[in-house]
Amino acid sequence: MIQESFCVHPHPPFRLDLTVWALRRRAHNRIDQWNGTTYTRVLVIDQVPVKVGVSQLHPPSPPDLQVNVWSPKPSVGLSTRVQEVLQRMLGFSLDLTDFYTLTEHDPTVSALVQRFVGMKPPRFPGLFEALLNAFACQQVTLDVGLLLLNRLTETYGLRFADAQATSHAFPRPEEVASASIEDLRMLGFSRQKARAMLELATRLTQEPHTLSPLEGMTNEAVRATVSSLRGVGRWTAEYILLRGLGRLETFPGDDVGAQRNLQRLLHLAEKPTYETIKVLIAPWSPFAGLIYFHLLLDVLEKQGVIQAARLPLPQGSATNPDP
Repeated sequence: MIQESFCVHPHPPFRLDLTVWALRRRAHNRIDQWNGTTYTRVLVIDQVPVKVGVSQLHPPSPPDLQVNVWSPKPSVGLSTRVQEVLQRMLGFSLDLTDFYTLTEHDPTVSALVQRFVGMKPPRFPGLFEALLNAFACQQVTLDVGLLLLNRLTETYGLRFADAQATSHAFPRPEEVASASIEDLRMLGFSRQKARAMLELATRLTQEPHTLSPLEGMTNEAVRATVSSLRGVGRWTAEYILLRGLGRLETFPGDDVGAQRNLQRLLHLAEKPTYETIKVLIAPWSPFAGLIYFHLLLDVLEKQGVIQAARLPLPQGSATNPDP
C-alpha cells in the first residue's frame, strides 16, 4: 500500500465538519464518511480506488488541513489529482466575504449564517454522481434516497480494503451500465429511475464527455440541456446547478425539505410555492444557494447531529449600516 500526505490551506474561514455535513446530509451516508475528526472517501484515480482522509489540524483558525491518500498502486501526480477533486468537493479556495457582507445586517438570516461560519458549499466530484443522487432522491425522503445510493455503491463501486475497513467508490458509468433494470429494482429503485440511470450510464460509457460542456454553459442552457435527459425535471436541473456545478445563486425551489426549512425561517403560515420562493430569496442574490445549505445545517443542528460554533467573520466583511 502506497501512502502520500500533503497539507491544504483553505481560504478562511473554513470548517471541515460543517462542510462535510453539508455534503453528506445524513449520518447513514456510507459514501462520504465522517468519524468526528476525519472525512474519508474512496475516489477512483487512473482506474484504481484510492482512499482519502482529510482532517483539520488546528481549531478552525487557521484552517489548515492534513490530507492522507492510500493507493494499492503508484500513480503519477496522485496527490495533485486528489487535491483537485477535493477542491471541487469542499471548496477550499472559495472566498465568501461578499456573502458574509450581504447577510451580516440582514435580520432574517444573519444569526443563521453566523452560527455556521466556515461552511463552504460542497459539490459532488462529478456530474454523473450528481445526477444519480438526484434520481435516487426524487419523490422519496432523503433518508431513503441515501439508502439506495449506499446499496448502489456497495454493489457496483470499486472496492478498497485495508486494516481499518472495506469501502467502495461511487460507481462509474461503465459499472452502472453493466446492471439491468431488474438488478437496480432489486436494490430498491423504481423502474422509471432505473431506466433513467441506465440510459445515462450507457450514454456516458459511449460518449464520456457528454456532460463536460455543462461547466461552461449559462444556467438556462444547463437547464435546457439536462432537461433533455430522461428523468430530469425542474428540481433535478436546479439540484445539478447547485450541487453539481456550484452555481450558488440557485435555490432549488421545488425541494420539499427546502420549502419547509424556508417556511420555518420566515415564519410562514404554509410552505411557499416555487414562484413565491423566487421572490423570497431575491434579497440574497447571488448567494441563495448558500442559504439553502445553511438551512440544511440548521436542521442537522436541531437533530443534534452537528454543533454550531460562532467564528469571527473574515476581515473586511463587516460594513456599518447607513445612519
